[in-house]
Amino acid sequence: MPVIKAFDLAYGRLRSPDLDKQEEFLTDFGMVRADRTKNALYMRGTDAPHHLHVTELGEPRYVGIAVHAGSMEDLEKISRADGASPIEDIDEPGGGKRVRLTDPDGYQVEIVYGMQMLDPLPVKRPAVNSGDNKYRRKGELFRIERGPSHIKRFGHFVIMTKNFDKTLGWYREMLGFRCSDEFYAGEKTNVVGSFNRLDRGDDYVDHHAFFCIRGDKSGLNHLSYEAADIDDVMVGNEHLQKKGYQHMWGIGRHLIGSQLFDYWADPWGRVHEHWADTDVLNAHTPPNLLERGEGTGGPWGQPIPQIFMGHASP
Repeated sequence: MPVIKAFDLAYGRLRSPDLDKQEEFLTDFGMVRADRTKNALYMRGTDAPHHLHVTELGEPRYVGIAVHAGSMEDLEKISRADGASPIEDIDEPGGGKRVRLTDPDGYQVEIVYGMQMLDPLPVKRPAVNSGDNKYRRKGELFRIERGPSHIKRFGHFVIMTKNFDKTLGWYREMLGFRCSDEFYAGEKTNVVGSFNRLDRGDDYVDHHAFFCIRGDKSGLNHLSYEAADIDDVMVGNEHLQKKGYQHMWGIGRHLIGSQLFDYWADPWGRVHEHWADTDVLNAHTPPNLLERGEGTGGPWGQPIPQIFMGHASP
């Protein structure tokens, strides 16, 4: 049994030497400033959580991730785990309480509870007609404005690790992640990638919240954020191209998870993903094992580039 079952992802935490430049990128990516202090930037999406991305001022670094505990009782449970901090008040915008842990690769994992919720930001999206139902949008014209995407929520994080078995086991044991799909190279026992979802029992959740990759280095592969819809990913791609940011991969459709995806690097090389449309599973869905070539492919879109496959920001 895991120590707790994380309820949801909360935010990724990075460090950057220029908060102005970081805010400009994240705004172009589709986030909105929730707050900013002298030493940190807090960006939100259109959903209610106070923030879903934190940048501390400092040398470029991946600091870690945060998850929401489902209850104060769970926060108390995780505070008794090996290596856990005591429960502490979060002295940052958004407030709440947290427990801090360190994963096997040395990155911080925060378990938070009681973060401030804000009013959701309105996003008007036109209904989309399809071949089997072309009357969803009767008498209305389809109009979408150009500009950044509209980031809704923090969907998943991906890390590469030299300590694959230990790191994967740690996240499952501490936070209750459940395997959705894994892929192997060579022998079926040589698992090199593992997609894991939240465990909310009968409730359906995204195909994965955590993807762990076996590698020769450890670090962040990417942080992933859900956009409003497929068109929102497309207009975001065009906007980021015009702004001159580094494009890493996309647009395409994953096989595992099925998301329509698009990947971009921030000014210090940390990769951020836009996605829309994902498989949703519950605790009754069994895991699958696939060969690596199949697992990293998709029904359409360019093959995964090597610059992305081996990417890990320390």
